[in-house]
Amino acid sequence: MPQMAPLSWLSLFIMFCLTFMIFNSLNFYSFNYPIKIKFIKKMSSKINWKW
Repeated sequence: MPQMAPLSWLSLFIMFCLTFMIFNSLNFYSFNYPIKIKFIKKMSSKINWKW
């Protein structure tokens, strides 16, 4: 392939790997999920056993 003469296969592989890693990291960090804050109150109900 004369078009790819200045590139070696190793540098081409490294370029594709870096592009893939950058693409994945941008997709991973681009989402901003809303923070859900829940205040959970522990309600202890006393059960009155009438035997």
